[in-house]
Amino acid sequence: MRGWSVNDLAADIERRVTERDLLPGDRLPPVRTLAGELEIAPNTVAGAYRRLGGRGITIGRGREGTFITARPPVMIPSDPEIPFGVLDLSSGNPDPDLLPDLKSALQQVSDSTVLYGHPSLDTRLVEYGAELLAADGIETDHVAVVSGGLDGMERVLQAHLRHGDRVAVEDPGYPPVIDLIGALGYVAVPVTIDDEGPLPESLVEALDRGVAAVVVTPRAQNPFGSAISTERATTLAMVLSEYPDVLVVEDDHASVVAGAPMHSIASGRERWTTIRSAAKTYGPDVRLALIAGDTVTIARVEGRQRLGPGWVSHLLQQLVAQLMSDTAINASVADAAKLYASRRQAMVAALNARGLEGHGVSGLNVWVPVPDEATAATEMERRGFAIRAGSRYRIRSSPGVRLSVASLDVALADEVADALYDAISELGPGSRSG
Repeated sequence: MRGWSVNDLAADIERRVTERDLLPGDRLPPVRTLAGELEIAPNTVAGAYRRLGGRGITIGRGREGTFITARPPVMIPSDPEIPFGVLDLSSGNPDPDLLPDLKSALQQVSDSTVLYGHPSLDTRLVEYGAELLAADGIETDHVAVVSGGLDGMERVLQAHLRHGDRVAVEDPGYPPVIDLIGALGYVAVPVTIDDEGPLPESLVEALDRGVAAVVVTPRAQNPFGSAISTERATTLAMVLSEYPDVLVVEDDHASVVAGAPMHSIASGRERWTTIRSAAKTYGPDVRLALIAGDTVTIARVEGRQRLGPGWVSHLLQQLVAQLMSDTAINASVADAAKLYASRRQAMVAALNARGLEGHGVSGLNVWVPVPDEATAATEMERRGFAIRAGSRYRIRSSPGVRLSVASLDVALADEVADALYDAISELGPGSRSG
């Protein structure tokens, strides 16, 4: 076929991704191969690939070729439904029964009209939020409010980075963060983690590769369940002090229900932010996050925000302020954190008792290394438990599966561990990690 332009070819490939003719991870033909098939110039194909890469739809992997990204920013298919009778340990949602009742808090929200020109921040929310952040040793001279953790992440990265910049991320790590980095045209550089957070030597390796930013989860790391310890925080901060120009972004998505203290490695740097989301604490529909950071970063975030949505709804800001200040709700949140911890600890203990290597010192998830994650997930579903294969979370780390334990009945922990033990055992000798 003749007459293809760069725009035509890029649009055709994007259409095929949208219609699922091309799937995440699919390899596109080499430039010269596709040019020959379409009888067009190689430069046209290369230009289309570059355009798609700039939109986060494709990613180039050097001599390996060009691939469709893991989560291209087009139509995102819904997760498959959990079959009837299968216990869902895959969603990653907080337990609905442990979320506060929003009705009474909503009744306290002001019905006054907010017009254009009104200050963008709710003073009460900023005061309460800053007090909680300061209690964790985070500087709060400059605070902004955004529409959730990933919205904050996107705004902060775009405030400093350019297309093609490298960003250090945890591996395994949270898929939407890795996908967002690709969609913005940046390159994710994996950093190995353990139960105490990023390994210093792996972070040094990434920094030496010239990363412009580092994204870390100080606690409740998803999927591994890491929490940065006091000692690790000190070491990581020393490592980062040798790279003062690197932006450090902390994703404190689980906040006070993480089940572990916050140890910041970012606060006080030249370029830094700590993003604290309300979603895990008050419910995923409470789309709000507070971000603290340096003067320039917060100013750029707020300036760009004014050119788009302008501000986060004052109704939502007032709601979160009311939730933060309610003594009874604070008590229920503290109880929820204890219950999440007991469920996570019961699951890890049950796995370890069977010789399986369970990771999860904080948060709502447990990570288990396995030799064949897809088969393990399939076998677990056959046994009545839906879990997540680890491929979506990994860049170069070893295979594993994620169990979400936020709603787990602790009485079922042994049954789940038995099922996973049996599923892994069927994979052959030497398949268990512990």
